Parts: sequence; structure tokens; C-alpha cells
Amino acid sequence: MIRCYSDLVKLKTIEERFDYLKVHSRIGEDTFGFDRWLNQELYRTPKWRSTRREVILRDNGNDLGIDGYAIGGVIVVHHMNPISERDIVDKNPEIFDPEYLISCSDLTHKAIHYGDSALLPKKYIPRKPNDTIPWR
Repeated sequence: MIRCYSDLVKLKTIEERFDYLKVHSRIGEDTFGFDRWLNQELYRTPKWRSTRREVILRDNGNDLGIDGYAIGGVIVVHHMNPISERDIVDKNPEIFDPEYLISCSDLTHKAIHYGDSALLPKKYIPRKPNDTIPWR
């Protein structure tokens, strides 16, 4: 299944988007192994930095692009479809296509790959006067 932003934005909740993106990786499972330098080199290119900026702006710095879930720390731009060494070597244009990318927090990114929905951020609920007084 090819995941894309156009389909993702039709899902309204963070849980629905998480379920759509979950990849079921295993901790310790090699992605690039000894060729990890390839993806690290990719993330230093001007083209990636420009694409990353474009995706973050499109998503308004929100986790999985959902309003009300502002990312307060590091913003990860997640490839919705796993990329391979071959994609990088062949300069597959889909690596830089915002249609296949989404902004997320580091914790949400880890949840997508290795965790479950318990790691997802909770919606901020503004405080109100007297909301901590149990007899009211």
C-alpha cells in the first residue's frame, strides 16, 4: 500500500492518522545497516532541507498535520513509505515529494515505527477557574 498525504488528510483524528502510518518495525531491525551514511548524507542536502521546510510549513508545525497538536521540540519529517538505499542512489524523486511526507514529533515518529498509540500526544485542554476544586 502506498501512503500519501492526500489520503492522510481525510482522516480527522491523530489516532486515525497514526493507524494509517504505522509501519510495525522491530527495534534492532536494520534499515540501512552499514550504508546508514547514505540517508544521513541525504538529510544534509539543500534539496532535502528545502523540502523539509516546505512540509513543516504546510503542516503548520503540527504533529501529523493536525491543528491543536503543535510540536514543541524537534520536528521530524517522516517518509510515509519506507525509502531504500536504491531510492537514494537512484535519486528517486518521491523521496522529496511532499505528497509522501508528514511532520511529526520525535515521540510520534518512534510510535509510528516501534510503539503504539499510547505514545501519541494528548490534546491540550485549557485550564479554567475552579477546575481543580473537586466539590464544584
